[in-house]
Amino acid sequence: MANAPEEPKPATSATEGVESATFRSLFRLREFRAIYASMVISWIGDYLSRAAVTVLVYQQTHSVLLSAISFAIGYLPWILLGPVLAALGDRYPHRRVMVFCDVFRMTLTAVLLIPGLPTPLVLLVILVASLATPPAQAARSAVLPLVVGRERLTLAIATNNTTGQAAQVTGYLIGATVAVGLDPRAALALDVCSFALSALLIATHLRARPAAVAEAHRRHLLRETGEGFQLVFGNEVLRSIAIVVFTVIAFVVVPESLAASWAAEASPDGTSQGLTQGLIMAAGPCGYVIGGLLFTRLVPAERRWRLLPLLAVGTPLVLIPILVNPPTLVAAGLILVSGMTQGAQMPALNGSFVLALPASHRARAFGVMNSGIQTSQFLAVGITGLLADRIKVPTVVGGWSVAGTVALLVVAMSWPSREKFLTAERAATPVAEHTG
Repeated sequence: MANAPEEPKPATSATEGVESATFRSLFRLREFRAIYASMVISWIGDYLSRAAVTVLVYQQTHSVLLSAISFAIGYLPWILLGPVLAALGDRYPHRRVMVFCDVFRMTLTAVLLIPGLPTPLVLLVILVASLATPPAQAARSAVLPLVVGRERLTLAIATNNTTGQAAQVTGYLIGATVAVGLDPRAALALDVCSFALSALLIATHLRARPAAVAEAHRRHLLRETGEGFQLVFGNEVLRSIAIVVFTVIAFVVVPESLAASWAAEASPDGTSQGLTQGLIMAAGPCGYVIGGLLFTRLVPAERRWRLLPLLAVGTPLVLIPILVNPPTLVAAGLILVSGMTQGAQMPALNGSFVLALPASHRARAFGVMNSGIQTSQFLAVGITGLLADRIKVPTVVGGWSVAGTVALLVVAMSWPSREKFLTAERAATPVAEHTG
């Protein structure tokens, strides 16, 4: 299939031409505006729904455990079936997948508006509805390079990532406020509306494109999923990016996940526990937003690429002083800087990853990556949570960061050369042009 006009123009590097990319040029693209608005609306709706469901389940059962399960259950599809579900984003047209998934989640979320649903049924509906998240996100990730072009891809990813952090905060605040102040079902009704609006935006503003994998070339879904793993871990460049992302994520998530226990230890009398927890949890996302926007816009493309290994090592490195249990403001400052280094590197890593992928495998590769991220977070939170039951939280955070620094130093020593990145991008371009 010849769809060259829809495919990003070949570039000599993942970041070439990005200096000429501006927010104005990015948001001038009608399709990107639709994807961006749909994404923000869906994210806010998702986080709003999570906050509301935890309140709903707690009100029905008065069980902290079941309330926590209702929150965590949305991650299970990514951990258990993420790559398989994401492969659907390559088998069917991206627009169709995104619209179908929004309508699917809208319908099931509407079921939760029925009064008196038994708690097990509520949990089952949440689980089934969350099955649509992997293919929807994979399809959106796969279509983004086709919409923005190579020269704007890194900026688009940085914009989406930083917006996601703000959407998380906004969604949780609105969801918790409405659920507690009014009624959890009022918040869920807002989520239903968010899915409807998201589907409408995509259906009316995103161009129809053929599936990345033509029907004649489809094989068994599990085989296609396996090809995604084979591509990511069989290619030196993609494998190196994946290892860095998984490792960095496993170490930056710990301060946020242990914030409640950390705050309780820091404020035994409870007078400033809420403020301490808020500072610890907000520092990382705030740093991510600052680092992502400033680094992408102010640091030249070639220098960004050369700094990637250093930024990866620096992410856990700056957290090591937490070993000595500094005051809360100092700890929050260190977490802020760590978040900035993460926000600085992730858009560039994501951009390089996407450009080294053939278009026919983008959704599948996204599924592999996101499942790996969810799994690394799950393991990191579980391991450090067990350690924090026996050791002071600052000691766990600092010690975990020492391990992360050592691990990322080893990874940085085997970081592929610039030429290998360029070769991987050139190798992916002909395939992308012929598979549409």
